[in-house]
Amino acid sequence: MSDFAIERFPFDMDIIDTAGETEPKLVNWPIVYTLDDDRRIYVGESLSAVSRMHQHHEHPEKQGMKRVRIVVDETFNKSVCLDLESYLIRYFAGDGRYELVNGNTGVTDADYYGREQYQARFDEIFEQLRAEGLFSRTIPEIENSDLFKLSPYKALTRDQAVAIEQILEGLSADQRAGVGSEIVVQGDPGTGKTVVAIYLTKLLRDIARADPDEQPEDSMFADFFLGEHRAALADLHIGMVIPQQSLRASIHDVFRRVTGLHDVDVLSPFDAGKAADPYDLLIVDEAHRLGQRASQPSAMLNREFTEINQTLFGDDDPRHTQLDWIRARSRHRILLLDTAQSVRPSDLPTATLQQVIDQAEQTGRRYPLFSQLRVQGGRDYIDYVRRVLSDDPPEPRYFSGYDLRLFDDPAQLVRVIRQRDADIGLCRLVAGYGWPWRSRRDPSAWDIDLGDVRLRWNSTLTDWINTPGSVEEVGSIHTVQGYDLNIAGVIIGPELGWDAERRRLRFSRADYHDRKGKENNRRLGITYTDDDLLHYVENIYRVLLTRGMKGTYVYVADPELREHLRRYFEM
Repeated sequence: MSDFAIERFPFDMDIIDTAGETEPKLVNWPIVYTLDDDRRIYVGESLSAVSRMHQHHEHPEKQGMKRVRIVVDETFNKSVCLDLESYLIRYFAGDGRYELVNGNTGVTDADYYGREQYQARFDEIFEQLRAEGLFSRTIPEIENSDLFKLSPYKALTRDQAVAIEQILEGLSADQRAGVGSEIVVQGDPGTGKTVVAIYLTKLLRDIARADPDEQPEDSMFADFFLGEHRAALADLHIGMVIPQQSLRASIHDVFRRVTGLHDVDVLSPFDAGKAADPYDLLIVDEAHRLGQRASQPSAMLNREFTEINQTLFGDDDPRHTQLDWIRARSRHRILLLDTAQSVRPSDLPTATLQQVIDQAEQTGRRYPLFSQLRVQGGRDYIDYVRRVLSDDPPEPRYFSGYDLRLFDDPAQLVRVIRQRDADIGLCRLVAGYGWPWRSRRDPSAWDIDLGDVRLRWNSTLTDWINTPGSVEEVGSIHTVQGYDLNIAGVIIGPELGWDAERRRLRFSRADYHDRKGKENNRRLGITYTDDDLLHYVENIYRVLLTRGMKGTYVYVADPELREHLRRYFEM
């Protein structure tokens, strides 16, 4: 494979035209290029660099660009250029050194002859561009960042792309017909529900911002930038609702840094319920974490729940839920959910979620996701973990390429997680609520006592994973649900044990220290049994055990449960 070259020019058409007279590959050859102005950057590909620069020079958004870099290689073809363009778009978006002004329809993941060798070359091109100051971080640093993981610049799986295409078709038709809609996107952990939510939001904003004469080429979504589709979709008032505080803060930060998303509201359910004006579209990620009426974490939130109900419905009937708020404040809504990830009794009841799913199925607006994007153990690992923590355990099995380990010594687990974090980054300890949160009021106190090992819970509720010192702490479900880790070190606390006589998992209420996770619902007259709470604790650990992309390391506090799980986690 021949060497590549990066040609550099000021964004001056006289200079670029002159260069094209002496270098034929700038006039008639597949190339990839960047345009930047110190703050913004644009990535593109073309069969003629000179002609494409003339087009950009006439475009108002590109006229202020200062520099052009053109990647030339005599072995490049159209497929290679589309792949390199996608590669650079993803990493510029995740690096954050520049504000990327591309739309997200140009990101592809098509295979072609020799792709593996070309992608090794792409890393060399990245490093040369980084040496010139276009990237501020290394590839591993970028890949471990929220800005990369929560970026709208993703290559979609087939089921994600089909879901988005059909959602756009339905939204366009409903807008033109003047009717509302409720859409469900359903998938297991790691199937990319959040990717769909963020990608779709960016795509809708790009449709609104697009020049009708410059619709995306080579995209299955190109038709939505034209004609009646664009007219129906261009002026939507969009909000994204995120029930979890930590994930909401991370997505808000990403939206603040992405062209076209600055004006999209990132909301809590309370924000949505209190909104002065209804939204055309509310996209609700982790919709299974929306709440029913229950005692809130503060007196202020209890008052707000009442006030929102009275404002929206004229009464404070305790049967009103946050889902009812979403329905009242939106013409269209998209609910992204997984019923197996409800982790507190105050979450929407499973029966309510099932009604939502059944209704979407009946109206043809339910879109399932199947492809496993997070866990290298694949969808089989997700199913395996769910069955291990159930009354119907599977046969033990080994997952090639996935690092699944059981530790007998918690000190060794802590050491290995810290070593792996130093090597690859994004390795964290996480646990269920088997210990009280003493350090919340006394930062010098220890929370988790495992004999010779003492640890503290997460010191912050927002963006804990990326907080300095978080590798020394232990994250709760509320700091990691919706996030990816490279390695998750899962500590299963004493609230979950093994009943050897009945051959089933048991729950210890005395060892469960999430007050809101076990209190009865006096407003709705519901008393939760130990079996009810066991269901939520099982879900918590199913979520924690599916955070690790490359592996999951497990320590179990209860000796009998540790022995029971040994055959499943120690292969």
